[in-house]
Amino acid sequence: MPSVKEGVMIILSSPSGAGKTTLTHMLSDLDNFDISISHTTRQPRPNEIPDKDYFFINENEFKRLVNNEEFLEYAKVFNNLYGTSRTPVIDKLNKGRNVLFDIDWQGADQIKNKKLDYKLITFFILPPSKEVLYNRLSSRDMKDKLIVDERMKQFGRDVLHWINYDYVVINDDLDKCFLKIKNLIEAELYNGSKDYDLEFIRDHVNKLTS
Repeated sequence: MPSVKEGVMIILSSPSGAGKTTLTHMLSDLDNFDISISHTTRQPRPNEIPDKDYFFINENEFKRLVNNEEFLEYAKVFNNLYGTSRTPVIDKLNKGRNVLFDIDWQGADQIKNKKLDYKLITFFILPPSKEVLYNRLSSRDMKDKLIVDERMKQFGRDVLHWINYDYVVINDDLDKCFLKIKNLIEAELYNGSKDYDLEFIRDHVNKLTS
């Protein structure tokens, strides 16, 4: 069992556009929570700050890090590579900091399979409906309809991985969704009661995939 002094790993995954990045940043404002900054080969979006939101690197540098086994997890998402460096994460955990991961299901699976000696809590974020997701993607920085359509197709595949997470939370209202995640984390850390209805989630997934 991890000691009380060690930090906890908290993964947030979601289909593109469901809100995991925004929620991760909201959680990072809590006391003793840090975001694990990923490396990526994709170009920065207009609102992103290099070395704060991501470490933006080229494919050759990414492959060098892979070959040196420096990643805790890495995956290819929409033709771009993403990876989490092992050393800074372990350092933070050993100092008692809780580490937040904004990663997809591929990365989440890799971290779970490593069976690290730290407590791990995983969340999968879903939109209230496919229509809401489409509108969110369309109003984001991806005005290209082809890109939106590609992400909507991927949504149907990504959503199937919900079953592998500890908790699934529906992002209908951002503040309520954040509060739900925060309360579930606190319940996990302090053995509190959990307000969680698995059958409700299962019904919602069925609606999203029907």
